[in-house]
Amino acid sequence: MHFTAEQRLDDGVLEREFTLGEIPGILWTSGSAPAPLILLGHPGGLRRMYPRLVARARHGVAAGFAAATIELPGSGDRPRSAAAEEARADLRRALAAGQPVDDEIVNRLVLPLVDQAVPEWRAALDALLALPEIRGPIGYSGGVIAIGVRLAVVEPRIAAALLFAGSYVPRAMFEEARQVTIPLQVLLQWDDEGNDRQLALDLFDAFGSREKTLHANMGGHTGVPEFEGDAGNRFFARHLR
Repeated sequence: MHFTAEQRLDDGVLEREFTLGEIPGILWTSGSAPAPLILLGHPGGLRRMYPRLVARARHGVAAGFAAATIELPGSGDRPRSAAAEEARADLRRALAAGQPVDDEIVNRLVLPLVDQAVPEWRAALDALLALPEIRGPIGYSGGVIAIGVRLAVVEPRIAAALLFAGSYVPRAMFEEARQVTIPLQVLLQWDDEGNDRQLALDLFDAFGSREKTLHANMGGHTGVPEFEGDAGNRFFARHLR
């Protein structure tokens, strides 16, 4: 991990950009005392997602956490995958035509992304936990929900996850969802135009966690109420402290 830039935000949060190999990322901290870390998942490039990411990070740091994120494969400045671009175009055509999204399209789009992104998140976690200002336990928040599912199964350092039910999940991953046992809080936008609501409800039902909570709010994909940020901080406070 190499830090490439830093700035102090107006609320005192220290924002540092880094690279992990060729993967860009951002770390947000406040103070020198070690803080529990929340990994901020997201569906796209860091530049495009930055306004939403920094708002989430500052909210979490104000509650006593550190926050970090990395750029997903095929997003931002990272090399594109022709197969993923083709699958994404097929998905958009199906949605525009009001047709059901074929499982084969979802598999082509999501499964390779999960297979590549999850090892990258784990490598980032290795590097972040080596910093003196970061400590466990770890939380995972947001992002492509299929990535969160896989991480919750394979990464024992993640103690709790706040998942956003706003993206498609391959049905093959439902068996992985049954293996998830950490505490979960799942956000679902009831009128999300790009999400299969019933699939999201079925996924929630499949999770094997004894503690799992579903927060369903009216509105589209980007209409998550602000109070859910406070609810998320309370969730992580219960499980990371």
